[in-house]
Amino acid sequence: MPKKKRRPAANAVEILHRRYYEGKPERLAGLEKARANNQVARKIVALRTQAGLSQRQLAKLIGTTASVICRLEDADYEGHSLAMLNRIAAALNRRVEIRFVPAERRLQSA
Repeated sequence: MPKKKRRPAANAVEILHRRYYEGKPERLAGLEKARANNQVARKIVALRTQAGLSQRQLAKLIGTTASVICRLEDADYEGHSLAMLNRIAAALNRRVEIRFVPAERRLQSA
């Protein structure tokens, strides 16, 4: 059976996706993990700054150090715990909500 011809890539993101991620489930899983860590870190930063708090002030509210808050706000940090996220949420008058979404849909949009 002849190989199906692909349409040419329209943009740089599509080119990169095809080159580095298409057909490579382990790379897609790593990308998904990085996206999740980044999303958590960015949300912590956004909520803290909306509350007008410095890292040191938030740390004091939840009983930790500013260096811990700095790590939690780093997109490369992989140690987010639900307990710590709940402490941050409580200090900022929020609650943590966890959603489970279909993996296939998310990986295809990478």
